[in-house]
Amino acid sequence: MGSKSPLLPFYPVYTRDQLNQKRRKPRLISKIVLLILAGVVLPILAVSCTRQQQAGPPPDRSTIKIGYFGDLSGPTFNFGQSARNGALLAAEEINQAGGINGRQIDIVIEDDEGSPERAATVVNKLTRQDKVIALIAGGASGSSLAAGPNAQSAKVPMISPSSTNPAVTQIGDYIFRACFIDPFQGEVMAKFAYDSVLQAKTAAIMLDFNSPYSRDLTDFFELSFTKHGGRVVKKESYTQGDSDFKGQLSSISAAGPDVIYLPGYYGDIAVIAKQARLMGITQPLLGGDGWDAPELWQLAGDSINGSYISNHYSADDPSPAIQTFVHNYKQHYGNLAPDAHAALAYDAMRFLIEAIQRAGTTEGKKLRDELAQTRNFSGITGIISMDPQRNAVKPAVILKLQDGMYIYQETIQPDAVAAPAKPSPSPTPSKSRKKGTKPVSKRG
Repeated sequence: MGSKSPLLPFYPVYTRDQLNQKRRKPRLISKIVLLILAGVVLPILAVSCTRQQQAGPPPDRSTIKIGYFGDLSGPTFNFGQSARNGALLAAEEINQAGGINGRQIDIVIEDDEGSPERAATVVNKLTRQDKVIALIAGGASGSSLAAGPNAQSAKVPMISPSSTNPAVTQIGDYIFRACFIDPFQGEVMAKFAYDSVLQAKTAAIMLDFNSPYSRDLTDFFELSFTKHGGRVVKKESYTQGDSDFKGQLSSISAAGPDVIYLPGYYGDIAVIAKQARLMGITQPLLGGDGWDAPELWQLAGDSINGSYISNHYSADDPSPAIQTFVHNYKQHYGNLAPDAHAALAYDAMRFLIEAIQRAGTTEGKKLRDELAQTRNFSGITGIISMDPQRNAVKPAVILKLQDGMYIYQETIQPDAVAAPAKPSPSPTPSKSRKKGTKPVSKRG
C-alpha cells in the first residue's frame, strides 16, 4: 500500500494589496488611540495650567496711605487748613481718574495745633502706627524741623509745601520741599525794596525772635539789602502772640527808615500794622509768604494798604492750568480762593504721586530716589525741579496789598535756575485777588 503524505500547516496566501492593508490597520488603531488620549489629556493639562495661573498673587488693590499733618486749630490754622484742602483736592482728582495702578489714595490727617512738639508726636504716629508711605507737612518751618527727624529715622519721605527754612531739608535725605527757600525769598524782597519804585535806601526790621522762619528771613533780607547798597538802621523783635508793639514801633519810627520789613505770620502782622498806622508810621510795610491768609484782611483792614509781600503764585494768573485749579478749589471749598499754601500742597501731592508712578512701588528708598530725580514738574506754583539738597528751585512773585486785593507787581527768578526749561506762568498786573473768607474747619 502506498503511504499517506504527512499533514502540512496551512498558511493563507495573501495578495500584495491584502498584505499592505493588514499592515495599515495597526497604525490606524495607534492613531485613533493617540487622538483619544489627546482629547482627554490636553483639557486636563489646560485646566491644570489655568489653576496654576489662578494660584498666583492677585493684583494689589489696597489703599495707598499718605499722611498729612499741619496746624488745623492753632495760631496759624489758616496755613494748615489751606494746605490740607490742597492736598485733599489733588488726591481726589487722582482717585477719580482711577488712582495709582488701580489703587486709591487715603489721606490720614493729623492736627499738630501749631506746636513743634506735637508735630513730632503725630509724625511718629503716622509713620509707626498708621504705616503711611509718605508725609505732606503742612505746617510752618518750626513744626517741620521738629517732625523731620522722625520721618527720616522711619525712612518715610516727607514733603513740606511751605517750610522755607533751609535747615528743614538738611535733616536728611528723606526730607523734601515744594517751595523756594528763605535765602531766595529774603533776597527777592531786598532786591525789590532797593531797585523798584520804592527806591528804599534804608530799612528797619521787626522779627519774631522765636520763629526760625522769621529769623532766617531777617538774616537773608539784611544780607541782600546791604549787598545792594542799602542800610538797615534798626532791628526790633517780639514773640508770637504779643499784643503790644508800641515800644518797638516807637524805636523804629525814630530811626526814620524808608521801609519796614516784617517777616512774620499774619496774626501778629495785623496787630503790628494797626498799631503802626495809629502811631502815624506811614512807611511801606514789607513781608513774606507768612502774610498770605484771608484773616490778614479781616484783622488788619486798611492798615496794610500799600504793603508788599513775596509769594509763591498769584491766583489771578490767567494760565488755564491755574484757573482750572482755582475753579475746582472754589467749587470744593465754598467759593474760597486758594492761597499759596493750598497751591503748594496741591503741587506737593501731585509730584509725590508722579514719583510713585515712576517708581512703580511705594517702597521708601525707591520712592525717595524718584522724588530726588524730579525735574521740570509743571506745578500750579511754577516749574519744580529738585536741587541736590532736595529744595525746589523756582521763581517768586511780588504782590501789592491794596483794598482787600493782592495786585501782581513782578516775577523774580533765582540767579541760578537748576532745572526749569521754561519760565513759570507770569501773572498780569491788571488782575487782583479779592479777599477770602474763613475756610470751613474739617478736623482730621
